[in-house]
Amino acid sequence: MDSVEGNIKLLLQGKEIEESQEFCDFTLQDQNEATAAKGVAVSTPGDFKPVLRDNVCFIVAAVLVNEEGEILMMQEAKSSCAGKWYLPAGRMEAGETIEDAVKREVLEETGMEMEVTTLIMVEAASGSWFRFVVTGNVVGGTLKTPASADKESLQAKWVGDLSELSLRCNDIFPLVQRARQLWGRGRAEEGSGDEPWHPPLLPVNKPHTKLYLRLVIAVRKRVNNRVCVLTSDKTATHLPVTEINPVRSLHSTLRKYMTEIFGSDLPPHRPQGILSTELHTSDPSGTHDGLLLTLLVPVRKALEDVPLIDKYSWVELPKPMGEELLSRMGKNMIIPLNVIRVSTLIS
Repeated sequence: MDSVEGNIKLLLQGKEIEESQEFCDFTLQDQNEATAAKGVAVSTPGDFKPVLRDNVCFIVAAVLVNEEGEILMMQEAKSSCAGKWYLPAGRMEAGETIEDAVKREVLEETGMEMEVTTLIMVEAASGSWFRFVVTGNVVGGTLKTPASADKESLQAKWVGDLSELSLRCNDIFPLVQRARQLWGRGRAEEGSGDEPWHPPLLPVNKPHTKLYLRLVIAVRKRVNNRVCVLTSDKTATHLPVTEINPVRSLHSTLRKYMTEIFGSDLPPHRPQGILSTELHTSDPSGTHDGLLLTLLVPVRKALEDVPLIDKYSWVELPKPMGEELLSRMGKNMIIPLNVIRVSTLIS
């Protein structure tokens, strides 16, 4: 089981895990068969292939904070929202990584050059719209003025109080709040007693052909209080992976897969947050426009009270690794996953 322990260690470091193949235990075809068996009409093609700007949409957004705690904002030039203010954001283009895309958007819309330091949130609406929100540091450039207005934006400026602006959408407030909390923590005096924060997490630049959700399902063993994680034994032992239904919410995909694993009597659980994000869009051919999100899911019952499932088993982690995994369940210790019921498709 060294590979499982090694992969958990890599995930806790925000790195790509070492697997020789792309695993998927619960494909869309499997999901459709389970749905049809209940007499429910199937609405998702079992051979769904994600293609950027066709049937999937990946958005990037940057929340940059200066030394005064002000936020970098841009004024929209699009006819549908001209004059409104918003964070620098936009759609990923073919061949881009998340970091490539956000640096491009910030430069085009504000005139500033940035370095990405960490993801601060991942958002999803249905299973085919995702927004990756990052923060970082300005490392160069010249702030765009009205004299430099173009089709990308009218101007940009640092803003202390967003309520003074006419915003394109209020959905940015939680993003700004989180970035400011991280910024404020970085400037707190040593020993001030501030709560801990997750380590910096950068996206993994790895292409995928499908939309995948990998689960780190963690549970405590009552007999020795050690942490165990669930593994799939369907082929080589690996962490469970399901294909994301592109027309359902991520919560729907998670629940259906948990039911597949544990049966209808699900143990109490809740998605805690994102341990890693793997994405690198392909060239215009659209052959690798998928992604893989690794989600930490704690089970709130002792292992002894959760029946073992055929083709799945529990692996006990070394005590230090188990405690580190448990620490990610604390406040601000993991990247939040915000599942939006109805997407406003802000880009």
